[in-house]
Amino acid sequence: MKLRLLFSMLFSMALMAGMGYAQAPAMPKAFPLWTGEAPGAQGTAETDIPTLAPYVVPAGRGTGTAVIVCPGGGYGALSMDKEGDQIAKWLNSLGVSAFVLKYRLGPKYHHPVELGDAQRAIRTVRANAAEYRLLPDRIGIMGFSAGGHLASTAGTHFDAGNAAAADAIDRVSSRPDFLVLCYPVISLTEFAHQGSRRNLLGENADPKLVESLSNQLQVTAETPQTFLFHTTTDATVPVENSVMFYSALRKAGVPAELHIYQNGPHGVGLAQTDGALSSWPARLEEWLRLRGLLNAAPR
Repeated sequence: MKLRLLFSMLFSMALMAGMGYAQAPAMPKAFPLWTGEAPGAQGTAETDIPTLAPYVVPAGRGTGTAVIVCPGGGYGALSMDKEGDQIAKWLNSLGVSAFVLKYRLGPKYHHPVELGDAQRAIRTVRANAAEYRLLPDRIGIMGFSAGGHLASTAGTHFDAGNAAAADAIDRVSSRPDFLVLCYPVISLTEFAHQGSRRNLLGENADPKLVESLSNQLQVTAETPQTFLFHTTTDATVPVENSVMFYSALRKAGVPAELHIYQNGPHGVGLAQTDGALSSWPARLEEWLRLRGLLNAAPR
């Protein structure tokens, strides 16, 4: 049993080393998205303060591309390790800077607070692109499960910024340049994950709001290019969520790529120990490269 455990540990370490982040530093210090109290705050506890943790690629090694990472957790918790820290370090191995978002959660907070946190994260990274050695037109958002719903909401409910705002960050567009959606919640009607819907909207939500946040219905030609992956056997968030969003993107003429794996549970993260499903990061890397998002940034 001890030898089996040791082999498992060594195998996991080898996988991580192969992905280029075995020696990566611990999770960086996060910073608040707003100076002072965040809009709609109901207190001053840690859960009342949305933050970003910056995983910035060192000078000379970056592509100029950045991804805001939204961990999942049904809008009631956050999987900050499997769908946050690990993902950010993998993105760093591609030369992509990552910013892990800690957004506010239900049942204490409801829409539009979560979307406001995601939009502020996009604006913050874009407004500080020069400081982080990024290109302001290469700022994407990536989400897992309910975090995928938040990312797809940011990709279908955005604005150009308020040119008259006193805060310079609020003058910047909240539109992401691309979306990466991993076993995402998309619909809050048919095939909805009821826990995510309840935490985000509360009980007895207005049907018009439910429809507005069923993001397969909100896709337009302005929706960003998108990569999706899901599994057929996902018993928590049905694969139809990704299929419906992909179909809407295709109908709108938006470049999109969808990978559906036959087997695999919900919440797999990088799926390092699954021989088939562990290939999804390579598929994403190929997509990013083909979209020109891994080209070296101009010096």
